[in-house]
Amino acid sequence: MTTTTNINALQQLLATSTQPRTTTGNFFEALAKAWGDALDKQAQVIQEKSAVLNQDGTDTPGAMTELTAESAKISFLANSAHTSTSESAEALKALAQK
Repeated sequence: MTTTTNINALQQLLATSTQPRTTTGNFFEALAKAWGDALDKQAQVIQEKSAVLNQDGTDTPGAMTELTAESAKISFLANSAHTSTSESAEALKALAQK
Protein backbone atom coordinates (compact mmCIF):
# COMPACT_ATOMS: atom_id res chain seq x y z
CA MET A 1 0.00 0.00 0.00
CA THR A 2 1.39 3.39 -0.87
CA THR A 3 1.61 6.44 1.30
CA THR A 4 -0.52 8.31 -1.24
CA THR A 5 -3.33 5.81 -0.75
CA ASN A 6 -3.13 6.30 3.01
CA ILE A 7 -3.14 10.07 2.66
CA ASN A 8 -6.15 9.97 0.34
CA ALA A 9 -8.02 7.69 2.75
CA LEU A 10 -7.20 10.01 5.66
CA GLN A 11 -8.33 13.06 3.71
CA GLN A 12 -11.66 11.37 3.01
CA LEU A 13 -12.04 10.45 6.68
CA LEU A 14 -11.33 13.98 7.82
CA ALA A 15 -13.71 15.44 5.25
CA THR A 16 -16.58 13.15 6.22
CA SER A 17 -16.06 13.10 9.98
CA THR A 18 -19.29 13.77 11.84
CA GLN A 19 -17.50 14.67 15.05
CA PRO A 20 -16.89 18.34 15.84
CA ARG A 21 -13.31 19.38 15.28
CA THR A 22 -11.31 21.03 18.00
CA THR A 23 -8.29 23.24 17.64
CA THR A 24 -6.49 21.79 20.66
CA GLY A 25 -4.19 18.80 20.52
CA ASN A 26 -1.62 17.78 18.00
CA PHE A 27 -1.40 16.11 14.63
CA PHE A 28 -1.11 12.61 16.05
CA GLU A 29 -4.21 13.08 18.20
CA ALA A 30 -6.14 14.29 15.15
CA LEU A 31 -4.86 11.36 13.12
CA ALA A 32 -5.83 8.87 15.82
CA LYS A 33 -9.25 10.49 16.20
CA ALA A 34 -9.95 10.34 12.47
CA TRP A 35 -8.92 6.70 12.17
CA GLY A 36 -10.76 5.82 15.38
CA ASP A 37 -13.96 7.39 14.06
CA ALA A 38 -13.66 5.50 10.78
CA LEU A 39 -13.04 2.20 12.55
CA ASP A 40 -15.96 2.80 14.93
CA LYS A 41 -18.24 3.56 12.00
CA GLN A 42 -17.22 0.39 10.18
CA ALA A 43 -17.58 -1.69 13.35
CA GLN A 44 -21.14 -0.38 13.66
CA VAL A 45 -21.89 -1.49 10.09
CA ILE A 46 -20.58 -4.97 10.89
CA GLN A 47 -22.63 -5.15 14.09
CA GLU A 48 -25.79 -4.12 12.24
CA LYS A 49 -25.30 -6.67 9.47
CA SER A 50 -24.52 -9.37 12.01
CA ALA A 51 -27.61 -8.54 14.05
CA VAL A 52 -29.82 -8.81 10.96
CA LEU A 53 -28.39 -12.24 10.23
CA ASN A 54 -29.04 -13.34 13.81
CA GLN A 55 -32.59 -11.92 13.96
CA ASP A 56 -34.08 -12.89 10.66
CA GLY A 57 -32.25 -16.12 10.05
CA THR A 58 -31.33 -14.78 6.63
CA ASP A 59 -27.97 -16.47 6.56
CA THR A 60 -27.93 -16.75 2.80
CA PRO A 61 -24.62 -16.97 0.95
CA GLY A 62 -25.12 -13.42 -0.32
CA ALA A 63 -25.72 -11.99 3.15
CA MET A 64 -22.73 -13.87 4.52
CA THR A 65 -20.58 -12.58 1.66
CA GLU A 66 -21.65 -9.00 2.42
CA LEU A 67 -20.68 -9.46 6.07
CA THR A 68 -17.35 -10.93 5.02
CA ALA A 69 -16.73 -7.95 2.73
CA GLU A 70 -17.48 -5.52 5.55
CA SER A 71 -15.07 -7.44 7.78
CA ALA A 72 -12.38 -7.19 5.11
CA LYS A 73 -13.03 -3.45 4.92
CA ILE A 74 -12.40 -2.96 8.65
CA SER A 75 -9.23 -5.00 8.33
CA PHE A 76 -8.08 -2.71 5.51
CA LEU A 77 -8.94 0.37 7.59
CA ALA A 78 -7.07 -0.94 10.63
CA ASN A 79 -4.02 -1.74 8.52
CA SER A 80 -4.16 1.70 6.88
CA ALA A 81 -4.48 3.36 10.29
CA HIS A 82 -1.39 1.57 11.53
CA THR A 83 0.59 2.32 8.38
CA SER A 84 -0.29 6.01 8.25
CA THR A 85 0.47 6.51 11.93
CA SER A 86 3.79 4.69 11.63
CA GLU A 87 4.79 6.54 8.46
CA SER A 88 3.85 9.89 9.98
CA ALA A 89 5.98 9.13 13.02
CA GLU A 90 8.91 8.12 10.82
CA ALA A 91 8.58 11.32 8.77
CA LEU A 92 8.53 13.44 11.92
CA LYS A 93 11.54 11.57 13.25
CA ALA A 94 13.42 12.19 9.99
CA LEU A 95 12.59 15.90 10.15
CA ALA A 96 13.73 16.11 13.75
CA GLN A 97 17.09 14.58 12.86
CA LYS A 98 17.85 17.19 10.20
